[in-house]
Amino acid sequence: MKNILNKKTDNFSIKKIDWAKVQLNMKEKLGNDIYESWLKKIDFVDEFNNYILISVSTRFIRDWITSRYLDQILQIIKTHKKEIDRIEFTIIDQKKNKAIVENKVNKINNEDNQNISFIKDSFFQYNRIDPNKKFENFIIGPSNKLAFEASKKVSEELNHYNPLYLYGGVGMGKTHLLNSIGLEIKSKKKVMFISAERFMYQFVKSIKSNEMVKFKDYFRNTDVLLIDDIQFMNGKEAMQEEFFHTFNALIDKGSQVIVSADRAPNKLSRIQERIKSRFAGGLVVDIQNPDYELRYNIVKAKIDEFKFSQSIPLELSEEIQKFISSEINTSIRELVGALNRIISFSRIYNKLPTLPETKAILKDLLNLSENKVTIDLIQTTVCQFFKISKNEMLSARRSRYLVRPRQTAIYLTKLLTSKSLPEIGRSFSNRDHTTVIHSVKTIERLRQEDKDLNSNIDNLKNKILYNRENEI
Repeated sequence: MKNILNKKTDNFSIKKIDWAKVQLNMKEKLGNDIYESWLKKIDFVDEFNNYILISVSTRFIRDWITSRYLDQILQIIKTHKKEIDRIEFTIIDQKKNKAIVENKVNKINNEDNQNISFIKDSFFQYNRIDPNKKFENFIIGPSNKLAFEASKKVSEELNHYNPLYLYGGVGMGKTHLLNSIGLEIKSKKKVMFISAERFMYQFVKSIKSNEMVKFKDYFRNTDVLLIDDIQFMNGKEAMQEEFFHTFNALIDKGSQVIVSADRAPNKLSRIQERIKSRFAGGLVVDIQNPDYELRYNIVKAKIDEFKFSQSIPLELSEEIQKFISSEINTSIRELVGALNRIISFSRIYNKLPTLPETKAILKDLLNLSENKVTIDLIQTTVCQFFKISKNEMLSARRSRYLVRPRQTAIYLTKLLTSKSLPEIGRSFSNRDHTTVIHSVKTIERLRQEDKDLNSNIDNLKNKILYNRENEI
């Protein structure tokens, strides 16, 4: 027992991962071209309990690697050290900042364990506000104007709306607005900007290290609390209890609370009613899907931004700009992702793509827009096929008659949509992305071994696409 406890608490005495071997495996498994273009740019920074911190030189490289190769990289890393279950990125100009980073890592490693969670402004601290996400570069349209105006008002006059609750789908600009509020206020007030997931992590860590007094002080002494993706608190009763009292303490002392979520307060699942009631008691604002005009304005603004920040002579034709704005209509994030792909094409081939080349580059995104397959449609169709309810499928139960339909629905979601692994996990009662990977691999294996199951999967896929076409 003593050895086990020592292993858990002595984080920095454990032998760290051999990054040179990881790089060699990435080159072997993902190919020399991908490795030389993207993965070679990754630098290992440090390793902590169950995750590693790596760095790249620009946000663009980080976003490209995250969207394309992150899951494969994680699987390679896990073959070297199975305890690693996530990867964190930091943006560092290696030439200028390598010495600074090493000094910070050494300083962190020399601190007592009890201080690690509460080191402020370290490069892996989540209370980092992005200086690029300002009100000035938030593109306004009918779908998000009210949310923008409310956020601007709160940044100018605290407690005007308290709490302010912003909700909308993935990639609609909620985090941008929270970040903009933080930027406006941080020079005048003490601001804490954190995700619900990180709040939960710090909460659990504080309990394990007997630091709850420090945790309470840290969060309850802020002037402005911005908390992102509050839906991730679902089902965590002890954490919800702590958040409820933190929320009340902040409101009672006149602090401002701003919250974002992917749904309205009354739609939050497995969140205490008293918390939902407190959210609903403030100003609740919906950010809706962007219309064509807003998408077109975003495309133009992002092109200008890329040209300014990356020194890229990106002069996309009006035809291609309108095509992207028309066809990529699911979220702003996917719109920006489409532009990132086109920029990468321009860099690699040293030319701007034609319209047919653009369609090829964005093939999977265009298929998503064309078919408009939703996760809800996939879940409903699979449940009807297996004759189970959606509540049963999304439950935590692991009965065999529920596991296979659940894995099938997750597999079809990965196959028929462009949702990321974390997004898929969130749509299946906030399951971890590793569960999504396991489900996809299980069905892929079974399709090769079981002809009946393979036929059922094909039938389900055709049924989903057929049902969607009829809805349109």
